[in-house]
Amino acid sequence: MVYLPALKEKSAMVLAVPIPSVSKWQAVVAVACIAAIACHFLLINSSAKDYPLLFIIFTGGIPLVAQIVAKLFKGSMGADMLGAIELVAAALLAQYLAAVLIVLMLASGQALEAYAVRRASAVLLALAERMPARAHRKMGEHIEDIAISDIAIGDSIVIYPHESCPVDGTVTEGHGSMNEAYLTGEPYNVSKAPGIAVLSGAINAEAVLIIKAEKLPQDSRYAKIMEVMADAEQKRPALRRLGEQLGGAFALLALVLSGIVWAVTHDALRFLSVLVIATPCPLLIAIPVTIISTISLAARRGIIIKDPTILERLPTCRTAIFDKTGTLTYGQPELVEVLPFLGFTRDSVLELVASLERYSKHPLAIAIIKAAQQSGLVLLEAQHVSEKAGQGLTGTIKGKEIHITHRKKLAVSHPGLMAQLPPVQPGMECVALVDNQLAAILCFRDTPRREGRSFITHLAPSHRFEKIMLVSGDRSSEVDYLASLLGIKETYASQTPEQKLALVREETAKAPTLFMGDGINDAPALAAATVGLAFGQISSVTAEAAGAVIMENTLAKVDELLHMSESMRRIAMQSALGGMLLSLIGMGFAASGYVTPVAGALLQEAIDVLAILNALRLTWQPRIEVDIKS
Repeated sequence: MVYLPALKEKSAMVLAVPIPSVSKWQAVVAVACIAAIACHFLLINSSAKDYPLLFIIFTGGIPLVAQIVAKLFKGSMGADMLGAIELVAAALLAQYLAAVLIVLMLASGQALEAYAVRRASAVLLALAERMPARAHRKMGEHIEDIAISDIAIGDSIVIYPHESCPVDGTVTEGHGSMNEAYLTGEPYNVSKAPGIAVLSGAINAEAVLIIKAEKLPQDSRYAKIMEVMADAEQKRPALRRLGEQLGGAFALLALVLSGIVWAVTHDALRFLSVLVIATPCPLLIAIPVTIISTISLAARRGIIIKDPTILERLPTCRTAIFDKTGTLTYGQPELVEVLPFLGFTRDSVLELVASLERYSKHPLAIAIIKAAQQSGLVLLEAQHVSEKAGQGLTGTIKGKEIHITHRKKLAVSHPGLMAQLPPVQPGMECVALVDNQLAAILCFRDTPRREGRSFITHLAPSHRFEKIMLVSGDRSSEVDYLASLLGIKETYASQTPEQKLALVREETAKAPTLFMGDGINDAPALAAATVGLAFGQISSVTAEAAGAVIMENTLAKVDELLHMSESMRRIAMQSALGGMLLSLIGMGFAASGYVTPVAGALLQEAIDVLAILNALRLTWQPRIEVDIKS
């Protein structure tokens, strides 16, 4: 395969996006071959009819053979070596038309592969094109345009309406919203205000925002997604290695069979015809194209494949282990009760908390805002918003300092207030403080995914899973309740990350195991499983633990991935084995003297095209048929 670095100044992001391209030399050779063949037939009754063919053999064929021999000396024994032998044999046997067709076959084979990989890598190209080549840096009162590569941590970057954010950062000036659907799968704009984080690749709405760059462009989330996909396309699953091994074996078989035909018939043309048809291009091209097509289709469907080997392993998994929160539940609980303290009312606290939470991406924020809207409350503007990991959410509204936190943090920051708190209730909660005084406790209940039961119950009959388990760090009452709703019989509650890891290792030793978690606390378990899927809006798609990241918030996407993995193997084997079978049939006819070298070359070219078209089926497929609906 031929690869280009990332486009234009996007190469500054150090992204080796595999965008294949046919070299000018290959294109010239292919066109020259066609022209030479046309001239040959125009001069068919002339003594000069072979001159155009000889010209191509010397100017195009010899460099191709030299290139292949050079690869041999480097230890690369590919099927194209068979093509070099065919070309030399055809030239020595004065089968000049067949020789030129072989040159055309080799050059066009590279062209077909480049086109197929480009078609399959269309999502990566689209990702690269989304990022701006330049950014607007604010220096005092002056705004200057700079290359993306010149952005430094701490720079003030201006993002105009409808522009893509070039780097991860925090809003310092402006109020607006951004569309982060391409990164998170959530189909709505996220409100932005000073103190709120922004992600690279997000599309700004109508307002001008100024952000402070907190990461270099190559370290930002959008760049990491592209890097993950680029790395995935270049990894070598066992299926691809198997294809290369079969290709080598098939080439050796072809040499032996053609040698036997020559020895038995003493017909050099039959020997050449068998060789020409035997080139195992379907094996070497169709399998990698199918894999890349699957990676591209998955990305288009909101699934980032980090390790292509999971596409082979998924159909073999017989045990499925699921985390609870954010995996089998929405991770966006409902606000079921507000318990105000003396001096506050439910609505007064809810108005302040919701006004602050609209700038947060915490799962509880959506529930709070929804409850405020249902109560007819008008959200207020917040200033000095800050949401640091483990510190809770703070901000100023109408001159009042609002702090939203939890009991454990409160015990450290305000130990004197702990005695005023009521006993812990089932479910989740947060504590709201106004000017460092207890204002209310907000109680939540997580909601099971509506497609959860149909997804769980279809795993056994549709995908041959034999054991399904629910593992969570939550209380047993909550875990058992969810399991009863979803039809899961085996549950483990109050599990630490270490206990989850031990459980996954134990199950993986018994049978291939799929583990799904949030990609943060579950990282050890994700790494230990046969296949680890990180589900939902995790902290980083580049976490080494997960083999794939389900970016969209539905179990239907997991079902799509299961079907894609099954389709990938089926289509790859259809292309490879089907191409081999057609080649074997053609070899039989050639050995019997029914196929000439010229016809053999044309036949092999047709087999290559059929194999590649079949391998591209997943790329052209508009949607994946699944068993459940989101």
